[in-house]
Amino acid sequence: MSLISADNTMAICAVIMGLVWFGFWIDTRPIGKRISGVVWILLAAMLLSNFGIIPFKAPTYDFVGSSLVPLAIPLLLFKSNLRRIFKDSGRVMLVFLIASTATVTAAIAGFFLFNLGEIGPKVAGVYTGGFIGGAVNFLAVSQVMGMSETEFSTAISASSIVSILALMLLLALPSFRWLLHYFGATQQSPGIKLDTLKSDENTAQLKLSHISGALALSFVICTISQWLAEVSGYQQYTFLLITLFSLLVANLFPQTMAKLEGEFEIGLLLMYLFFAVVGAGTDTSAFFGVAITLFFYGMFTILGHLLLTIYLGRTFKFTMEETLVASAAALVGPAVTSAIAISKGWRNLITPGIMCGVFGYAIATFIGVAVSKLLS
Repeated sequence: MSLISADNTMAICAVIMGLVWFGFWIDTRPIGKRISGVVWILLAAMLLSNFGIIPFKAPTYDFVGSSLVPLAIPLLLFKSNLRRIFKDSGRVMLVFLIASTATVTAAIAGFFLFNLGEIGPKVAGVYTGGFIGGAVNFLAVSQVMGMSETEFSTAISASSIVSILALMLLLALPSFRWLLHYFGATQQSPGIKLDTLKSDENTAQLKLSHISGALALSFVICTISQWLAEVSGYQQYTFLLITLFSLLVANLFPQTMAKLEGEFEIGLLLMYLFFAVVGAGTDTSAFFGVAITLFFYGMFTILGHLLLTIYLGRTFKFTMEETLVASAAALVGPAVTSAIAISKGWRNLITPGIMCGVFGYAIATFIGVAVSKLLS
């Protein structure tokens, strides 16, 4: 029995919304730049449930997972204009495709090297999706492949630590003399201060007409996707259909979608709600043994990705800067990639890095599911 009962909806909502606020607040602090608010939300929620403050299972959790989470995917993908992405990304897109292939190769090789147990194919798929796209792809692949809440929480917690180490490596690599020598002459731009970067969180305008319209469209996409999945008898592919229809809308009406403001932030809010619910439903007694193996598997995947990307980037005569920005776009997403490019003074690579990161969101779910199916 927990201090807050499973049927006390208001109290549970107060707790999980408080955790979401805590995660967003952490993201604005220096420690949040090193350890994402997502990790803190998961850990805090796990502590609350495992110490009996909130329940492991509740109708509120089910509502968030079944009804709110699908809405987040269209909201996060409405600006995935593929024409603009390919136009603005230039040569970096070619390296990004190499980096994505390196992730798939390393994930499959690690699957055969590590004893991941019955969840091995699922883990390989979600890690592939996460290390090409981001958390939204990690989630989508896990839903398609039927991961339990405990499996998902274990996998994303282990991968979060790996992602932090990957970020540290990406920041350190340009200083390694052997890498500079390996790539030869580079084309560095004069450095600029990191604090010149303005985050979308500070500049986005929350307009009710935009948000309500985006939510209505997201509901329509989710309804159609769910109906088609049920009619065809493939309900597990609902998230894939949602992703596909979201991309169709983004590319059929790019100018309209470009004018939307605030929809991405609402999508992030829904995602953070889901992370709070996942953490609350995780029993730590079944967590730590598997998490260690997944950590080493994730590290193998990341290191394999970096080595293959660097080798192939140099082989095909891309610069060190182009190679590392493309790798970052896959591993840590567009926002962090832009910060890396700015901090290193690679101003001409900021936009290509962001575009490649957004493209990763668009394709990673399909690739992750394909990897899971291949290894099942």
